[in-house]
Amino acid sequence: MPADKTLIKPRLPRGLADRDAGQIRATEAMVAKIRGVYERYGFEPVETPLIEYTEALGKFLPDQDRPNEGVFSFQDDDEAWLSLRYDLTAPLARYVAENYERLPKPYRSYRYGWVFRNEKPGPGRFRQFMQFDADTVGASSPAADAEICMMAADTLEALGIPRGQYVIKVNSRKVLDGVMEAIGLGGPENAGRRLTVLRAIDKLDRLGIEGVRLLLGPGREDESGDFTKGAGLDQTGIDLLVDLLQTSAIDSNAADGDRTDLQLLAEMKMSTLGNNPTVVEGVGELEDIWEVVRQGGYGIDRIRIDPSVVRGLEYYTGPVFEAELLFQIPNEKGQPVVFGSVGGGGRYDGLVGRFMKDDVPATGFSIGVSRLQAALTALGQIKAGDVSGPVVVTVMDRARLGDYQRMVTTLRNAGIAAELYLGESGMRAQLKYADRRNAPAVIIQGGDELARGVVQVKDLAAGKVAAAAIAGHEQWKEERPGQVEVPESDLVAAVRKIVDAPAG
Repeated sequence: MPADKTLIKPRLPRGLADRDAGQIRATEAMVAKIRGVYERYGFEPVETPLIEYTEALGKFLPDQDRPNEGVFSFQDDDEAWLSLRYDLTAPLARYVAENYERLPKPYRSYRYGWVFRNEKPGPGRFRQFMQFDADTVGASSPAADAEICMMAADTLEALGIPRGQYVIKVNSRKVLDGVMEAIGLGGPENAGRRLTVLRAIDKLDRLGIEGVRLLLGPGREDESGDFTKGAGLDQTGIDLLVDLLQTSAIDSNAADGDRTDLQLLAEMKMSTLGNNPTVVEGVGELEDIWEVVRQGGYGIDRIRIDPSVVRGLEYYTGPVFEAELLFQIPNEKGQPVVFGSVGGGGRYDGLVGRFMKDDVPATGFSIGVSRLQAALTALGQIKAGDVSGPVVVTVMDRARLGDYQRMVTTLRNAGIAAELYLGESGMRAQLKYADRRNAPAVIIQGGDELARGVVQVKDLAAGKVAAAAIAGHEQWKEERPGQVEVPESDLVAAVRKIVDAPAG
């Protein structure tokens, strides 16, 4: 190395992650299953760019770690500001408005891809992550919201999450808006305080009711000593909100699950907010959703009403949904915690209307693919060893590269993934390479095999199992575990037997 050469340290920016072959293939398998459910419901694909005009995305992010910097933005050569998309919903609103006349209404579409948040990274919080969305634009009926909830439940089960280990929670922003109107937080001048209230409620699962009380009032100091400023509500306002949240504590495992949801809705109606028109409208929408999902055969074990659901984005205007996983996993301290939310959505009737004279009703749901993949790994639905590599044809004689390439081509033409070893190392290193590639089999042909018109086919998985029972090197050499000799004309059949064998 030249003495004056300066080396660059290889490192990732914070909040980003590399993905290996196993993770990518697991994601592709997940996406295929999600797509299958969405298309069964009649949704069709659409794709929008990663970059949009900043004004088209709007400022709807809830995070305040970096005020006004929630998106990655840059200026074009015409001085227009462009941004990386922070979700898939705002770009869809732009697409629908731009193509409104030619699209069927209601317009049902799905899309998936990377989104970007210019936020402070932390555990489980990334600057780049994948989402998979489905939306219905142009339908104001609560049946459209109910359908989204049913589809979310079906999707989680299609991905292998058992019934009883997830729930789709449903609430209405109108109920929350009505409560905030009643405590004097209506109007545009109180938008900031309303958002603080929503964030406080959103932390109910993590902080409990007393932690939320502090965030609704003066504020809260966490274990590290950091202080979060509260919404500054008086005791009456705090009590009204807490009473609403505590109606979600009804036992969802009760014998008559439907009765518990009806009871909860009745309590919301009979509360001191029952005469607020916004609350009445919100509860009515929840009743309509309840009726559709129950008639559709989805019980309270799959979809239920929960007044604690708020969703963080500001553009929601009606029903909101949260897909929550109920099983526990160890956190970074080894403590068991409920896995929590893996997706959500809701009604956003004003978002498309930002581009048009009239508002357009819309509702949708977004799955956090990256987070859900972590959940499926925790459940054992995804295993790192599931991904098989190509068959490796080894090189015993470098003067015969053409012969070995012919074997590779024969396997590929038969639909079997295969590669020629292109390194410079000997046989031991080639076998080690094949093992690291997770190859199902290795093909070996030296001079002796060539003279007899045969090849050695080594089943690496079977060889590992058999080798574990062998006492010593001499016995290993004698038995060659997992290795068979076949005529070269039978190469494809011998390899296919190994490749098509069930795992385990």
